[in-house]
Amino acid sequence: MGNDITRSQVEDFLYREAALLDEWKLEEWLGLLTDDATYYVPPNDHPEGDHRTTLFILADDIVRIRERVKRLMSPDCHAEYPHSRTRRLISNVRILSVDGDLVTVAANFICDRFRRYERIREYVGGYRFILKRVGDGFRIKERRVVIDAHELGALGAVSFIL
Repeated sequence: MGNDITRSQVEDFLYREAALLDEWKLEEWLGLLTDDATYYVPPNDHPEGDHRTTLFILADDIVRIRERVKRLMSPDCHAEYPHSRTRRLISNVRILSVDGDLVTVAANFICDRFRRYERIREYVGGYRFILKRVGDGFRIKERRVVIDAHELGALGAVSFIL
């Protein structure tokens, strides 16, 4: 199982994940996660920080991820209703390591966000995933989003899944 993983397989998985997020198919996106998945957005001044000792922008376990999706899909979620339109571009996908059924992956991203009555916002950064090999596919065990902007305030609230 170990080293037979190709970059192409990982890219296809990341492209599928990006499409689900861009299309607001968040319930289907949840199906890509392991039962112990985590979603982190660390501060840009400490991107390799630990969520237990550093104040993160987001540090969600699977329970909070599911609650976030539930809230985002509700018409009562004024921050995202109607939903923003997003378009993600993913590049420079690299397999960093394979340890048994866990694959550590890095990629760059650009995510453009379009929202009525607001200026277009562009989020640029890097993804770090720990993927778990399940059968002939993957599930997301850890999803870390590092935003490259020096000043995050100009980007506004990140009320969608980046």
